[in-house]
Amino acid sequence: MFEEEARPTPRAGFQSARLEEWAEAELRAYINELRAEIARAETAIEARARQRSAADAFFRKPGG
Repeated sequence: MFEEEARPTPRAGFQSARLEEWAEAELRAYINELRAEIARAETAIEARARQRSAADAFFRKPGG
C-alpha cells in the first residue's frame, strides 16, 4: 500500500529560554520573535477553521 510521509509533530511543550543573562535588547528581540510565531500559529488555526467551515457547508444536508 501507500506509505504516508512522516511529518514533523508539534513539540511536546514549550521550553523556556534561560533569560537571566540576556540584555534588555536581546529580551525585546526574543519577545518580538515569539509574537511573530504566535501570529503565524494563529493564522494557521484560522485557515484550518475556514477549511473546516467550507467542508461542513459542502457536506451539509439540504434543509438541515
